Amino acid sequence: MNPTSTASPALERLLEARSSGVACPPVRDLLAPSTVDEAYAVQLAWIERRLDEGAHVVGRKIGLTNPAVQQQLGVDSPDYGFLLADSQYDDGGTIEAGTLLQPRVEAEIAFVLRSDLDLADPSEHDVIAATDFVCAALEIVDSRIAGWDIRLVDTIADNASAGAFVLGSQRHALVGDLADASMIMTRDGERVSEGVGADCMGTPLRAMAWLARVCAGLGSPLRAGEIVLSGALGRVVDARAGDRFTASISGLGSVSVEFGGARS
Repeated sequence: MNPTSTASPALERLLEARSSGVACPPVRDLLAPSTVDEAYAVQLAWIERRLDEGAHVVGRKIGLTNPAVQQQLGVDSPDYGFLLADSQYDDGGTIEAGTLLQPRVEAEIAFVLRSDLDLADPSEHDVIAATDFVCAALEIVDSRIAGWDIRLVDTIADNASAGAFVLGSQRHALVGDLADASMIMTRDGERVSEGVGADCMGTPLRAMAWLARVCAGLGSPLRAGEIVLSGALGRVVDARAGDRFTASISGLGSVSVEFGGARS
């Protein structure tokens, strides 16, 4: 899928925001109404630019898995984006101030694949068979759109609002559907988000099967070794300089990250 002529202004607007560090207006006014494919073309064009610059794709991320968020944006399905190697941080590490524009944190379950997941219509059992291990993860979403004034096409074009991610150091074999896995996320020790695996499309396995089906249909299937962030288990929380987030997921352990800089 190649960007269309009307997609180019949207791409340029997002590129300027990324290079300047100044959030931009929404891009939906630059895209034809309801053209999700065009928004994905903008996303892909940016990824291709990053690859030309030497970046490496290490996986994918699933967004909009929570029904409440879907309702807010007026959609009935998730979206997806790409994970780049330079957006991964170590468990317990620090994201330096100024790295991201408008960071927000959510806790997820990450899947790492041992084999390709390239079936046209994979089942949840196929997801289990293809998974090497799962672990607790933090996704730091970040919008290049000022004030998070987004609709579906805005976030898709902006690589599904991907910012950074952290994988927990504990690896676990995938057992069961993870629907009952409970999550608690704290900010500086204060509980700020909680949820269960069922909050992610009923089970993260269903989200994984959805992504695999879509990617295979587009000719870009999930491959062995890829990391997939399967979707938020609870509410997303704003991050400020000096904050330290820790998420604990039952059976999977914990993961943490700190945001550098002094508190304002």
